[in-house]
Amino acid sequence: LSSSTALEGKGQLKFTSGRWSPHHNCTQIATANDTTVRGWDTRSMRQIYCIENAHGQLVRDLDFNPNKQYYLASCGDDCKVKFWDTRNVTEPVKTLEEHSHWVWNVRYNHSHDQLILTGSSDSRVILSNMVSISSEPFGHMVDDDELSDQEDQHQEEKIKEPLQDSVIATYEEHEDSVYAVEWSSADPWLFASLSYDGRLVINRVPRALKYHILL
Repeated sequence: LSSSTALEGKGQLKFTSGRWSPHHNCTQIATANDTTVRGWDTRSMRQIYCIENAHGQLVRDLDFNPNKQYYLASCGDDCKVKFWDTRNVTEPVKTLEEHSHWVWNVRYNHSHDQLILTGSSDSRVILSNMVSISSEPFGHMVDDDELSDQEDQHQEEKIKEPLQDSVIATYEEHEDSVYAVEWSSADPWLFASLSYDGRLVINRVPRALKYHILL
């Protein structure tokens, strides 16, 4: 054990998740206990931020945006997925309310951080496109040399506003609570989900969205 810290509070504190931040030279970690999310500096083991009542009920899972510093996603028993900027934790940056029961898992795509996976006790896996808070909020950029005058004007119009966030697909192959969702570490378009009834389901990001992101 290299270092440790303890939290003080009423009763027995219930930890449900902890995630390393891939940024800041991996010296920060976030923990979820009860309805609170806390950030820690592992060099000093001091608290660097605290999101009290991050969710109305138990916080189930956390995940950091792999491409954008300070951005953290959380989910919980209030059926919500929330996105936070850890520099200002008074309000979430965005909130998703697409599930109808506890949200057990939230995962950013490792390569395309606008793609968000969530799994819930409502037996559904939801793939969302949170492009407005991604590392490319205005979509794929192209060089000016590649555009004609007409295309240039059209591109400028597109750049003025971020693309809209949306639910891409809802997967209902499971018949019981979905306890885990995870992106493939080898293929950014492949993901798996696992439910209480022992069913493992492999799915792909819809081809149309894949080419929209790439092109």
